[in-house]
Amino acid sequence: MNEILSSRTAAPSTADVAPRSRARLLAREAGLVLAGTAAIALIGQVGLPLPFTPVPVTLGTLAALGVGGVLGSRRGVASALLLAGLAALGAPVLAGWSGGVTASFGYVLGYALAAAVAGRATARRDGARPGLLARVLIMVAASAVVYVPGLIWLAVATGMGPEATIGAGLVPFIVGDLLKSLAAAGALRGRVS
Repeated sequence: MNEILSSRTAAPSTADVAPRSRARLLAREAGLVLAGTAAIALIGQVGLPLPFTPVPVTLGTLAALGVGGVLGSRRGVASALLLAGLAALGAPVLAGWSGGVTASFGYVLGYALAAAVAGRATARRDGARPGLLARVLIMVAASAVVYVPGLIWLAVATGMGPEATIGAGLVPFIVGDLLKSLAAAGALRGRVS
């Protein structure tokens, strides 16, 4: 995980720039994180409740993949965690302009993991960015990590057993998340430096 959050993909350190430039750098970084949070919140509004599960189908995962890919792992994680914090405080940033800590809140926390992994899809290695197949595999992995906190939270919040949790929190979303992964991998070519 430390490699994902490494300074290789980070903006220059504030110690490397003059005070006035440092203030501009911090303002720029804050602006990018806020823009990432806004993107996840707005794109995540597209949703469809399912009658058999408390977890709605949304484009929130796609948004987290895009934000991580465009802004990089560090900024993407910060954007997703800010969204989760706002939602926990009741701000209407989740699907259907809702907020709060619900049975599906673990998936919102998982957006930070998705953004961290997705940031690797556009990271330069040896002067080049990953090819399409590598980006697809990275985005599939990024989509999959959302399920770790999502399923755990869902099970604890609802008292469902393992089989019911997987049936309500994983199976209905696999195809959609594969499609979101393909879309993100195909759309992303670079990132904000």
